[in-house]
Amino acid sequence: MIIFGVDFGDTRTGWAVCDRSELMASPAGVLTERDFTVCAQKTAEAALDAHAEEIVVGHPINMDGSCGPRAQKCEEFAEMLQMLSGLPVRLWDERCTTVSAHQILNVTNTRGKKRKAVVDAVAATIILESYLAYRKNRQAAAASEA
Repeated sequence: MIIFGVDFGDTRTGWAVCDRSELMASPAGVLTERDFTVCAQKTAEAALDAHAEEIVVGHPINMDGSCGPRAQKCEEFAEMLQMLSGLPVRLWDERCTTVSAHQILNVTNTRGKKRKAVVDAVAATIILESYLAYRKNRQAAAASEA
């Protein structure tokens, strides 16, 4: 199944997509858009253009597990994406993904404007990879119980 990953932001929204076998997630771009509705519309279009069958949106819950204003905004974004795309949309815990993305970009020595342009797509890829690992582990557990 092709799954589309999203790291929603107020200015930049990162996108990622996996292959049909769900083995590899890859960055799919960064949308620079401040308008909430336009961002949701363009993200829904990108997911449909990628032939996605599901969308995963990063859910920035607090470290204590509570939901703050940012998490609520992502929940609203996910609802709008589901309405616009007609696809199932899942919220996925994204704690520390931006930190991880910056660490990856440090290793690759990506700096300045180039870093700013890709960090959100890298974060979306990390969110999607985490979700794919969950799906794989869940399938393995179900197979071992059968």
